[in-house]
Amino acid sequence: MTMMRLKELKTIDAQTLKQAIDQDTVTLIDVREPGEYAGEHILGATLVSLSRFDPASIPQQQDKNIVLYCRSGNRSAIAAQKLLDVGFEDVTHLADGLVAWKETGYPTQIDRAAPISLMRQVQIVAGSGVVLGTLLGAFVSPWFLLLSGFFGAGLVFSGVTDTCMLAMILAKLPYNQRYRARL
Repeated sequence: MTMMRLKELKTIDAQTLKQAIDQDTVTLIDVREPGEYAGEHILGATLVSLSRFDPASIPQQQDKNIVLYCRSGNRSAIAAQKLLDVGFEDVTHLADGLVAWKETGYPTQIDRAAPISLMRQVQIVAGSGVVLGTLLGAFVSPWFLLLSGFFGAGLVFSGVTDTCMLAMILAKLPYNQRYRARL
């Protein structure tokens, strides 16, 4: 009986990644969406969004390790697993993502003209849905309270699973995509 050994997903902390970037030993891939990348990213990172992720589009250099990152580490772990599944040997992702990078005090490239972050867009849309549902429920029909419940349930699901369908939908809107051409 032959045992097949599964490849292990590796993580890297912000300090170790910074050293690797300074030594030019990594290919850094940002798997967030174009609007997020345009707003802020780690200098030298290449954008390959998870929503359109194709392992063939990952630049590979023989003497460099591939490191993926996103905002919190969830999307980069998914992308890293996709690379491992198609045969990439050595794939790493930044533990806790851009949040950890910034908490450590490392610089990012910021474009103030980029659209507001997807997280803020989600907060605006979800908050507006709750307020609208509550007002319509109070003044028009109690059935509109279902709208508030719908957005509340979506936020709970998002928090529990660390995925957000609303963010994925908003990422596909034209104003969040227009920066793809510039990148």
